[in-house]
Amino acid sequence: MSLFERLKIGLTKTRERFSRGLDDLFKGRGIDAELFDDLEGLLITSDFGLDTSVKIIEELRQRHHKEMIKQPEALRQLLRQIVLEWLLPAQVETQPWPEKPGVVLVVGVNGVGKTTTIGKLAHYYRNSGHSVMLAAGDTFRAAAVEQIRLWGERCDCPVISQLHGADSASVIYDAHNAAIARGFDLLIADTAGRLHTKVNLMEELKKIKRVLGRQGTSAPHDIWLVLDATTGQNAHSQVKRFHDDLGVTGLIITKLDGTAKGGVVVGLAQTFGLPVRFIGVGETMEDLRPFNAEQFVDAFF
Repeated sequence: MSLFERLKIGLTKTRERFSRGLDDLFKGRGIDAELFDDLEGLLITSDFGLDTSVKIIEELRQRHHKEMIKQPEALRQLLRQIVLEWLLPAQVETQPWPEKPGVVLVVGVNGVGKTTTIGKLAHYYRNSGHSVMLAAGDTFRAAAVEQIRLWGERCDCPVISQLHGADSASVIYDAHNAAIARGFDLLIADTAGRLHTKVNLMEELKKIKRVLGRQGTSAPHDIWLVLDATTGQNAHSQVKRFHDDLGVTGLIITKLDGTAKGGVVVGLAQTFGLPVRFIGVGETMEDLRPFNAEQFVDAFF
């Protein structure tokens, strides 16, 4: 199944709510000030966020006036084009890392599907021809270590782990040494899920980053924050805190198949200017895919 087909299925809840809302708004009416107000309300209820919704509608008003649009369908297509233009900067090519191994720290709050996402990332990069090692850096949760080991077996990727309760920075440091010694292309490191408001846990992530920096390399090369799309606007506070503390280099947005809040992707991209590396639109390993703005907008509309 193609990415677009998976996206279309995964975004069914969002599309049905948003597209049906558009149909209802445009049915049997002309273009007037009230229509723009109603469109703004639809964007807000589709979780674009207040600021993003206001900015999109303001741009829609200006371009509608400049291009002298008379037909509602043409206005609908212009709205689609504006959303696409806002999302295109968030789409990036899968990057080669500056040295070998590339090191990616995967962070996020509890319950976002972080460890499962790491397994799917390993599958994706293995299928892309890269050798991948995993680091079981979530040492707080005994089940997380076992979960990463199972994903390693499933994807044929070695896993570096220590006992439950071990120092997370030490585990990831050892894994980096092992990946260097064995010539791996990529090391993906799990970290404990944590509330972004817990200062001591955020400090531990800073420690992991510092310890990796002592290796004489530029690791970590990426810090990817996993977000659960069903949390809607709460994702904004998570991005802000993790980005302020760690310098996040990309977002992975999961569970888009389980929510009608797909507009959160647009709001996050516009607010933070961070790349959306991957999106999750289902349960299988193939349902975590690199973000493609045009296919996302097509599936959304």
